[in-house]
Amino acid sequence: MFWRKKKEEVVEEEREPPIDQKPFIQAIWPVLACGAGLFSDGYVNNVIGSVNTTLGYEYGDVYSNSNAASVVPAIAFAGTVVGQLFFGYLSDKWSRKDSLLISTIILIIFTALAAGSYYKGDAVGMFNILTAWRFFVGIGIGGEYPAGSVSCAESTGELKTGTRNRWFILFTNSMIDWGFVFGAFVPYVVAAAAHNTYYSTIWRTSLGIGVAFPLVLFVLRLQLKEPEEFSRNSMKHAKTPYLLVLRYYGFRLLIVSLIWFIYDFSVYSFGIYSSTILSNIYGDSGTLTTIFGWNTVINLFYIPGTMIGAPVSDRLGPRNTLILGQVLQAVVGFIMAGCYAKLSHPSVVGAFAVVYGIFLSLGELGPGNNIGLLAAKTCATGVRGQYYGIAAALGKIGAFIGTYVFKYIVSPDGDPVKSSQYKFYVSSSLCIFAAGLALLLPPIDQDTIANEDAKFRAYLESKGWDTRQLGLKKGEALESLPGEESEEAAPETKA
Repeated sequence: MFWRKKKEEVVEEEREPPIDQKPFIQAIWPVLACGAGLFSDGYVNNVIGSVNTTLGYEYGDVYSNSNAASVVPAIAFAGTVVGQLFFGYLSDKWSRKDSLLISTIILIIFTALAAGSYYKGDAVGMFNILTAWRFFVGIGIGGEYPAGSVSCAESTGELKTGTRNRWFILFTNSMIDWGFVFGAFVPYVVAAAAHNTYYSTIWRTSLGIGVAFPLVLFVLRLQLKEPEEFSRNSMKHAKTPYLLVLRYYGFRLLIVSLIWFIYDFSVYSFGIYSSTILSNIYGDSGTLTTIFGWNTVINLFYIPGTMIGAPVSDRLGPRNTLILGQVLQAVVGFIMAGCYAKLSHPSVVGAFAVVYGIFLSLGELGPGNNIGLLAAKTCATGVRGQYYGIAAALGKIGAFIGTYVFKYIVSPDGDPVKSSQYKFYVSSSLCIFAAGLALLLPPIDQDTIANEDAKFRAYLESKGWDTRQLGLKKGEALESLPGEESEEAAPETKA
């Protein structure tokens, strides 16, 4: 009996989690709170496509022939680039948590101001005010990338190995995709409630609802603490050796940035102009609810791609999953370009939505899910915010350029069918190119963040940089820390 009791105790001890592993609820909380703010990125950036369409209905040629028609959808990307670079530096040299809170406040204030845009009853003046507020909204969104996503990646280290990639994806890219869906669905609901007529109510309400989610998230984020990895390996109180960082990470950063540029060039351009593409299919006969309804259906196809792709990234690794998704998306894109003439009729809009949706879904399974993961895990903690911010900023520059360039990718004879075909040919070709670039990146595993910190630390030591500065606390003197020389001296005297 005594022996059996001892055996049962041993079994129970073996089933207990390791001491350094937090309970799941406690470990997942910072992952959710840090990453989920990207829902606002998806919502705010996608809803503007429907707002753009509605403003065209409300103001006609006054809006369509104005600079605002192209600037309003794209200007948030310019603000996002500024936010990503600024908050990337701030999150490394000041605080992950506080940077995140400030970016959330900016997002709340300027989203509300954009919804209430007004200028003395003058339409063109109002367009300009809306443009200005959208720029500042972009700055708030930009902070979510280096401060939120980086903190999210660092917090996944406290989760069970074998699941870390999926949880990062589910609370970052999946949040963006759900934001895209709601950014298409909310204007549909509002347009239906407004009977397709009260255009000002439709676009203002659709923008204003974007305040709700970051407001709730702000309250939750007040309880956050700095990620453990950041506390141990930050350079916030040290002079960052940027030349050494550039030598070690420069090429890798270039590859990640190019892939992100190509991905955002296509996905945001297709996302913003999907309602316009549908409007072209329906012509003047399409109501807002019809166009927004099919736009919602198309955006729903982002979801299976990101949700199914999340565990695939754990099994195949982020790099291989990205390559797989890009190649499959290119194949579907080329097929869609070839069959576009048959798919671009109102009678088969359902088939168009399905094929177009699969095209978008594969983009999420590949680069959508994994490019942020690669950016967060291919560099060390001390410079991760800036590294991620630069890569994400170049991605948004791709989105910014794409929203301008897409409307100029047209057939020489002006044929709308051929013009849309060209867009898919260009996008699919870029997918193949990005898949080739991904082969130049190192493979990523479950413990890459810890391993990358160790490799970078060894590199800095080999170049004579004192790594005791990593994780140095405010007011703490370097001289008060144990020196590396004294630690290595002991075995030498013993010999």
